[in-house]
Amino acid sequence: MSRGNEISPAATEKKSIEEVLAGAELAPAQCLWTTEASGSVQLRMDELCPEQPITVHQMFTNSVQKYGKLTALASKKGNKWEKVTFSEYYHLSRMAAKGFLKLGLERFHSVAILGFNSAEWFIAAVGAVFAGGIMAGIYTTNSPDACLYVANDSRANVIVVENQKQLDKILEVKDKLPHLKAIVQYSGSLKEKLPNLYSWEEFMGLGLEVSDQELDEVICSQKANQCCVLIYTSGTTGSPKGVMLSHDNVTHHASRAGDMQPAEISQESLVSYLPLSHIAAQIYDLWTGIQWGEQVSFAQPDALKGSLVDTLREATPTAHMGVPRVWEKIMEKIKEGISQCGYMKRKLVTWAMSVSLEANQRLTKDEKSFLFTLADSLVLQKLRAELGFSNCVKFFSGAAPIGSETLQFFLGLNIRLYEAYGMSESSGPHFMSGPKAYQFSRQALLPHLTVNVDGDGIGEVCFWGRNVFMGFLNMEDKTKEALDEDGWLRSGDLGRVDEDGFLYITGRIKELIITAGGENIPPLPIEDAVKQELPIISNAMLIGDKRKFLSILLTLKCTINPETTEPTDILSLEAVEFCQRLGSQSTKVSDIIGGKDKLVYQSIEEGIARVNSKATSNAQRIQKWIILGKDFSIVGGELGPTMKLRRPAVLQIYHSEIESFYRE
Repeated sequence: MSRGNEISPAATEKKSIEEVLAGAELAPAQCLWTTEASGSVQLRMDELCPEQPITVHQMFTNSVQKYGKLTALASKKGNKWEKVTFSEYYHLSRMAAKGFLKLGLERFHSVAILGFNSAEWFIAAVGAVFAGGIMAGIYTTNSPDACLYVANDSRANVIVVENQKQLDKILEVKDKLPHLKAIVQYSGSLKEKLPNLYSWEEFMGLGLEVSDQELDEVICSQKANQCCVLIYTSGTTGSPKGVMLSHDNVTHHASRAGDMQPAEISQESLVSYLPLSHIAAQIYDLWTGIQWGEQVSFAQPDALKGSLVDTLREATPTAHMGVPRVWEKIMEKIKEGISQCGYMKRKLVTWAMSVSLEANQRLTKDEKSFLFTLADSLVLQKLRAELGFSNCVKFFSGAAPIGSETLQFFLGLNIRLYEAYGMSESSGPHFMSGPKAYQFSRQALLPHLTVNVDGDGIGEVCFWGRNVFMGFLNMEDKTKEALDEDGWLRSGDLGRVDEDGFLYITGRIKELIITAGGENIPPLPIEDAVKQELPIISNAMLIGDKRKFLSILLTLKCTINPETTEPTDILSLEAVEFCQRLGSQSTKVSDIIGGKDKLVYQSIEEGIARVNSKATSNAQRIQKWIILGKDFSIVGGELGPTMKLRRPAVLQIYHSEIESFYRE
């Protein structure tokens, strides 16, 4: 494939690749990819990244030597934080590995883990790898059938579950799992004793019957170019695909992600709360944590229902990652708080945020004025402390595109959200902004990785580097679709690289709307423009593929039921204020939909007209729109586990509403 706009960091004088490979113990491999769990691959080593390939065990032992006495994991039990050092973490992971061997874990079979983030999740994951198995996370939101698919595809010998709720899902399908030998429950007591079901304490006790020598033989047999992790895609367009990651994918990329400081300089701390079955949280919380000696504190299972901020205030992390929807929710909460302040305090906060936004948009810290310093120390520091960010210097957003309104809002709090861009198949971030490389709404290439943009200007973004995956488990056709003939990973995203080497993503090829008239329209910029014009809008999804004109589905900002996480009929405070500014008395979604609230409908019509006035062509104008009766949610099926919009699912769910746009 011919390439345009190839960029990569400058090479440095290091050992030749031949020298490094000669010293590395790798499994024989003839190809860059494989679809077999027991397969091995050639590593994408070149002059840019000639570092010695190592296994997960080697990475961990290196870290134990450096950081052994430092706290690795912190879990709150009752009112007390229980802490585990790196030495203890390593020992517990070995005990778990021995437990898995005792239960009959076979080489390259999986240990599937189904539960909320915890020390036990981490220990089970590392133990599975030490024992020669493959670690596979399962989303806690998965149905029993979806759990069955992952466990069956990965040939799970052991499934580790959090509690009775998750156990029930596995018990429902266990008879359809021919490879399953045992289930381990790590939280709460077992309600009933069943054959091959173990509590966490019982499971860890099994390891006492396996010798160190037996485990060490298994560890020594592992090679850096073999599979150790499976990340299952969320399956928005068909069955989930098992992304096979090698030891080298994990260990090499953990050393690059997130611009984290090694603990010998200053120990980083973070709060783990995003799903660990997703690559973003797993590489950032689990593997990078081991690599750099970070302290990881675990949030409570109801983190996203409201308790996350309490954990952040106690743990005061130095770095924090959120998906866009998490940052949006924080933004909405802050706006709500500001609106409830007295007049003078509200004016003060608004002034401080405007000063900070202006100073941050100038980019260079040297230019920040006395006025900015005053605004930050007087107002913004206190606001950040309220959120638990008093010690936080790195704020990341990833897993989905984030709107410019959200980025600007946080700049107003003197918080730069560093965007991460990548995919499961690139072991997480391939591009990532950071303190040393930042541009608004752009991402910088991580060291020792390469990207191509096919075509001049805007084209498909393609990846190369040691972070590129091994292949999709048991899916040769899909693997060949994902990799071109030279082994470059196709992202499926459209983008361009600017003169400073920053990447700008313009949309997904699959999401690209091709109208009946043949015009190619990326939906994201139009959807973002609508949300920016109309602060009452929560979600917007553009429709128009193979259609004569564009239409859009809209949802309104509303409160969330803290127990079920379902959107309610009650408008959010920001939405109510939007209505009040128009002279509307609406307080519920049902007060507005179906044209009931003419003032809100007129305002939305005017907002869409403003967006249309900036359209580059007639085909890019929104002709029709509808407000749906309920906001999108994970429970409703419109959002994936990381709250990314599932466009094919939305097209199915709202088929009749969409068809009504296009009836003659």
